[in-house]
Amino acid sequence: MKLLVFKIQITAPAEKVWEVLFTQDSERNWASALNEGTYFEGNWEEGSTMRFLDQDNNGMYNLVTRNYPGKELAMKHLGWILNGELSPQNWEDPTVTYILEPSESGTLLCAEVNSLDEFVDFFNSKYPQNFEKIKELSEKE
Repeated sequence: MKLLVFKIQITAPAEKVWEVLFTQDSERNWASALNEGTYFEGNWEEGSTMRFLDQDNNGMYNLVTRNYPGKELAMKHLGWILNGELSPQNWEDPTVTYILEPSESGTLLCAEVNSLDEFVDFFNSKYPQNFEKIKELSEKE
C-alpha cells in the first residue's frame, strides 16, 4: 500500500466544491477523467455503500466511513463490480479521503488515497486531471 496525496487550490467556497464533488451531474463531468461515462449510485451517508459504475455496469464499490458535509468524506474500497455483480476483495486497507479546507482564496481540496501498489500509476496519472476538472466546475459562476 502507498499513501498518495493530491492537492489543488480552488477559488470557490467549500460548499460549492462539495456540491461539484458529490452531486450526480457534476460527478459525471469530473469523474470521466478516471473513466469515461462513470456515474455513482448511493446517497453518501456514513455507513452506506456507494457504487461507481461505467456504461457497461462495471466498476467498484466503497463503504462511506465518514461524512462531514462541506469538510471531509472518507471511503473504504470494498471490491469490484463486474456485470452488475459485487465481487468482494480481501484488500489490506485501500481508502480515499476528500478534505476541504477553507483558505484565503477559497478552498484547498486534498485527496488522500491509500492505494494498492498496482494502482499507484493509475491514480498518479488520473487524479491531477480529476482535480483540474473539479476546479474548473467549481469556479464556474
